[in-house]
Amino acid sequence: MTEPTAIERSRPGRIGVGLPASDVPAQPAPPRDLLRRDLRLPELAQLDVVRHFTRLSQMNWAIDTHMYPLGSCTMKLNPKVDDFVAALPGFAEAHPMQPAEDAQGALALMHGLQEMLAEITGMAGTALAPMAGAQGEFAGVRVIQAWLADRGEAARRTVLVPDSAHGTNPATAAMAGFEVVAVKARPDGDMDLDDLRAALERHGHAVAALMITLPSTLGLFDRNIARIAEMVHAHGAQMYGDGANLNAMLGQVKPGDLGFDVMHINLHKTFSTPHGGGGPGAGPIAVKEHLLPYLPAPVVARRDAGGVPAHLRAAGDAAFALVDPERTVGRMGAFHGNFGVLARAYAYIRSLGAEGLRAISEGAVLNANYIQARLRDAYDLPYDRRCMHEVVFSGRRQKQASGVRTLDIAKRLIDYGFHPPTVYFPLVVDEALMVEPTESESKETIDAFCDAMLAIAEEVRTDPQLLRDAPHTAPLRRLDEATAARKPRLRW
Repeated sequence: MTEPTAIERSRPGRIGVGLPASDVPAQPAPPRDLLRRDLRLPELAQLDVVRHFTRLSQMNWAIDTHMYPLGSCTMKLNPKVDDFVAALPGFAEAHPMQPAEDAQGALALMHGLQEMLAEITGMAGTALAPMAGAQGEFAGVRVIQAWLADRGEAARRTVLVPDSAHGTNPATAAMAGFEVVAVKARPDGDMDLDDLRAALERHGHAVAALMITLPSTLGLFDRNIARIAEMVHAHGAQMYGDGANLNAMLGQVKPGDLGFDVMHINLHKTFSTPHGGGGPGAGPIAVKEHLLPYLPAPVVARRDAGGVPAHLRAAGDAAFALVDPERTVGRMGAFHGNFGVLARAYAYIRSLGAEGLRAISEGAVLNANYIQARLRDAYDLPYDRRCMHEVVFSGRRQKQASGVRTLDIAKRLIDYGFHPPTVYFPLVVDEALMVEPTESESKETIDAFCDAMLAIAEEVRTDPQLLRDAPHTAPLRRLDEATAARKPRLRW
């Protein structure tokens, strides 16, 4: 059923709240020429408003109601205790401009999170300021850029990026002023070392860094990652790690031990923050020792931190304080990052502990490989090897046999009560279907998802038009997605 708009439900004279009689002197109204007569606001009773927005919310998909097998985005359970911690008055009502002496609890939390993220990633230090994964990427690339400039190597203007990378990787490098050069993957999904070697030799001392996601967007752990790091470092360049898929490695391996010099961490993917609807997010960066002076500002320092570099020590009477690293690349926003996201991540890590973090990666990898095993005969598997936390299928078999596209399969899945997985990404996979079950989903839910995917594969064979017309049960059917994105109708 289509829900009428609020203005369509409006009735003249109907009101939603009763105001008491005014106890202050009446004031003259603004001049009539300042009043807007073309602004139509709905006139509704309070119950009309409550029911209208409740019905709209029930049309939405949410992780609280449905499985989100959205590859490369890690839409998983966000424990309610973490929301409770973030909502504690001392955190939720803190003001970013209040004195450090009055915000010691919040600063202690941030300092603890910095240290935990550094330990998890095998890095020397962390900055919490970046407010999204892409902003974390930009901060990390700028840190590398500043370090190179101080070494007299500002001429290094090339960043190497695998052809299966997240789109933000080349975009970030280009935004920072670098030339982007793609590196090919081998048929088995690992990076082509010959192509990497050729790129390093071709661009020589112009290479600043390699940006790589591990596990890759193909859902695969590159088995040559240590060798890749050796090759990049031998040319004087840095290893940048896109931490979007850290969910797959928690407690198993530290990226710093694999040779990464800097990486960003999507707290809203890996460490318990509602992910979707455009934010908020958080993209802290963790770096090796030589990059610490360049971290974005501010970072939280301890006054009594013996052995800590001078640029990371606090001054004054407060135990914790916000400081600017001595060679900082600057601020990423007006204040100190999205604190509510940081509080949730801190609570998530503390409540799980080391064993719990290891269980996350084990559950995520197990669930993805279970889906791979159940669906491998129904859909093409471009990279037939053990996957990590997500598995990439292809709908090219269905397209060739019946003209049914991956988009049709995704739309039909809505009728079975599941949010569609990521489609047409990674770009190097034809008719890609990228599935990430996360560690949160039970075997029963995953089996129901697999049963739906198997049923859809059979429908492709017996009634392909059923898929071309899907979804059949959604409030809205198929939109002209290109027009909706480029020419949206934003007013009624």
